[in-house]
Amino acid sequence: MGYAAQRVQVAVSPGQTTVLNLVLRPESIPLDSLVISGQAQAAELQRARSDLSVAVQFATPEELQRARITDLAAAVQFAAPPDFNTESYAHIQENDFHLVSASPLSTFSIDVDRASYANVRRFIQSGDRPPIDAVRIEEMINYFPYDWGNVRGDHPFSVTTEVWEAPWKREHRLVRIGLHAESIDTGDLPPGNLVFLLDVSGSMMPPNKLPLLKKAFGLLVDQLRPEDRVAVVVYAGAAGLVLPSTPGDRKGEILAALDDLQAGGSTAGGAGLRLAYDVARKHYIDGGNNRVILATDGDFNVGASSDAEMVRLIEKERESGTFLTVLGFGTGNLKDSKMEQIADHGNGNFHYVDGLLEARKVLVEEMGGTLLTLASDVKLQVEFNPARAAGYRLIGYENRLLADEDFNDDTKDAGELGAGHTVTALYEVVPARVEVPRGDVDAFRYQPQPDDPPLSDFDGELMYVKVRYKDPGGTRSKLLERPVADRLRSPSTDFRFAAAVAGFGMLLRDSEHAGDLTLDDVVALAEKGKGDDPRGYRGELIRLVEAARDLRLLDRKADEGESWQRRWQ
Repeated sequence: MGYAAQRVQVAVSPGQTTVLNLVLRPESIPLDSLVISGQAQAAELQRARSDLSVAVQFATPEELQRARITDLAAAVQFAAPPDFNTESYAHIQENDFHLVSASPLSTFSIDVDRASYANVRRFIQSGDRPPIDAVRIEEMINYFPYDWGNVRGDHPFSVTTEVWEAPWKREHRLVRIGLHAESIDTGDLPPGNLVFLLDVSGSMMPPNKLPLLKKAFGLLVDQLRPEDRVAVVVYAGAAGLVLPSTPGDRKGEILAALDDLQAGGSTAGGAGLRLAYDVARKHYIDGGNNRVILATDGDFNVGASSDAEMVRLIEKERESGTFLTVLGFGTGNLKDSKMEQIADHGNGNFHYVDGLLEARKVLVEEMGGTLLTLASDVKLQVEFNPARAAGYRLIGYENRLLADEDFNDDTKDAGELGAGHTVTALYEVVPARVEVPRGDVDAFRYQPQPDDPPLSDFDGELMYVKVRYKDPGGTRSKLLERPVADRLRSPSTDFRFAAAVAGFGMLLRDSEHAGDLTLDDVVALAEKGKGDDPRGYRGELIRLVEAARDLRLLDRKADEGESWQRRWQ
């Protein structure tokens, strides 16, 4: 309805695939042929909405009556389909407390993704409560830059620790472990072989998708140098190379290729990935930054789209030195779980871009960390001293947990640390002789049950932190290790702020471990931890918490008629 009919003859040959691209061409709609009533199909009304509104502007009352249009606006509004949301998030089972006597080791891979915070911000700014599984606390904490001081020694990053009272349960300890990679000036980055893999399917048409994507990548193009190279691959119904690998100083050509992109068609994500990796391989730079940057709403729905198949392809390519960065755009069909998974397997990172300011943060201010890896397969293992700790839980990192034996296994994949990246991990530790909040477990039959925790030669130590990593392209890991003293000290402003973000995340996730913490407590804690905030990121977090409080987003959750009372006032 509203488009011209077409007839196209196609020659089909045995054993070959023939691709036919069809473009709908609008035509004027004879007003007399339109019948708008309560029985009209919603899809027809939606497609004809713009044409009808134009036609009615020039129609006489007699023409409208002949066409039986009595209340066009009401009819279109009534029949238009509701917003259809297919966003998906991986289920997260919150980490619980472990007994040090039973599980003295905690092992996990670092995470430098930032997507969750920007996505949570998008929901709250729209007046909605984020889905619980959209809240990944470690990504929220690591969204913010922290001041760890200079990096010294033979390693590309430093390790720092702090111990404080847990704001939500004062008898517990809160331990902050921080990794800080050295920053590298943009001009000192190794040459880049970049392939922009851009989703131009029909779902990318809204302003917060492809139009925003063009502007975002334009910011990155402005940072390119003559020694850098950029190719542009797009995919919709089929994948195609719209710009061959081009030197970075030919910015006009690159920007023109981006500007010409139009959205339409279905989504052949698998074919696009294969073509992008092929292009990256042909222009591989030894010692350079070889990377595919995928920008999409995550809607892989045509072609080689199975998660397992894509993961195998991405893992194969990462071994050859080509990494993957994923940028998510838009709302309504964001496939957060799929994008996070392929970024993790591609030795890259995942960001959600909800506006031009976020694009500048990711692609300009943090370009070194986004595009240059300093340490690969970074893993942490913490051993708790039973003389000082009865139990512990890792806050966040639920989808980054590793088996204890994986720590010394150099074949196990883990997270990457980029230039200037900071990584914060928080442990809530239950001191010795304090009851560990967990479900009842029967007493062991065969294991000793001492009334008091054992004495230790390391009685002043709360825990022992070990970090393993590889140099980019390396196969053997290196080890850093250091003890953490059981000494409470006045927390740094960064520690206060990280604790505030963790508390906010626990409240958004309706965590049973949040205790009596309230949003007002989070605001007060974040204000004390605001410190020097030149970019305003921390101030924005405070405003988000206040918005969630004022909108009463956490008071009650109703879903398909089911609701339950929450504890917040």
